Amino acid sequence: MRKPTGARGGALQAQAIRAERLKRSLSVNAVAERSGLSQQMVSYVEREMRGPTLTTLLRITGVLELDLGEVLKRAQREVERS
Repeated sequence: MRKPTGARGGALQAQAIRAERLKRSLSVNAVAERSGLSQQMVSYVEREMRGPTLTTLLRITGVLELDLGEVLKRAQREVERS
């Protein structure tokens, strides 16, 4: 059974965030400290255990120097292809 579209988009956002964190050789702890979030929250976002608020996404993508709009567009394109 396929996940609802919104859930699929969230998975793609989580994957993009984790991939960028690893690409930059940052630990979950480093992202948490720099963003002002808890390690647990960053981990939950990456593992799709929590639906992050806009503020949380902005904090994480800010640390990773990602454009949140671009992350969302990529997720939307992937959802439309599936």
